Amino acid sequence: MNEKNWLADEFEANRTHLRAVAFRMLGSRTEAEDAVQEAWLRLTRSDRSGVDNLAGWLTTVVARICLDMLRSRKTRREEPLELPAHGAIADIASNPEREAAFADSVGIAVLVVLQTLSPAERVAFVLHDMFDLPFEEIATIIGRSAAATRQLASRARRRVSGQAETPEVDLARKRSIAEAFIAASRKGDLEGLIALLAPDAVFRPDATAARTGGVVPLRGVDAVAKMFKGRAQSAEVALVDGEVGLIIRVQGELRVVLSLSFHGDRISAIDAIADADHLSEIGYSAFES
Repeated sequence: MNEKNWLADEFEANRTHLRAVAFRMLGSRTEAEDAVQEAWLRLTRSDRSGVDNLAGWLTTVVARICLDMLRSRKTRREEPLELPAHGAIADIASNPEREAAFADSVGIAVLVVLQTLSPAERVAFVLHDMFDLPFEEIATIIGRSAAATRQLASRARRRVSGQAETPEVDLARKRSIAEAFIAASRKGDLEGLIALLAPDAVFRPDATAARTGGVVPLRGVDAVAKMFKGRAQSAEVALVDGEVGLIIRVQGELRVVLSLSFHGDRISAIDAIADADHLSEIGYSAFES
């Protein structure tokens, strides 16, 4: 079998999966087919010598094509013309059990909600919650940090699950919560920290933060509050990838970012990012006084 025939066979073996990815992002079977076809064209034109996982490479390419299509659609203020029937939705043939689960859980209502998400939210949610891609991989597709990608997916998940009625906490309110958190941390005010954290709050350090800061992942308000008691001496509140977070600088150089997730008026998750490569991708700015 020559290379061209082998490539065509491999692509066909992945076509159903790629169509499912594209369909859930775009909500239109016609556009999904267009995205998959564009992925085939890019595959035939690409240097594949460094591709070890063709299925993963194709999924990434389709996701990027869909992201571009969603952004273009948003710019034109257009919506897909199709709204498929529930019975046509379960087309993930790679796993029969998963197929059945999608048939039960993904219906017209979910597709309608997905269309209200921003392109980045939709891609993050679909790839992570529906196709199990890790946030680190999704982050490279949408051009965000892994922590910011996790926040996008979390925000989308709340809206898809029907929690969108809870008003989003605005930046000013988030800033005041973050400032109160720093103040309580510096004073060693454990009760104050507990009051600012959600009951199921989590702390997730990346490998660099865990190694250099001597910290471990934590779950639960008491554990997270105790860990931050007396620690945030040099932290500053800042905009991190457009959201309220905390930054730690040493001699003017960014060393750690604490990406905050909020649920109502409480902090639900703190992601500590210290990896130099990830820090270089993060956009941050100080709040004006």
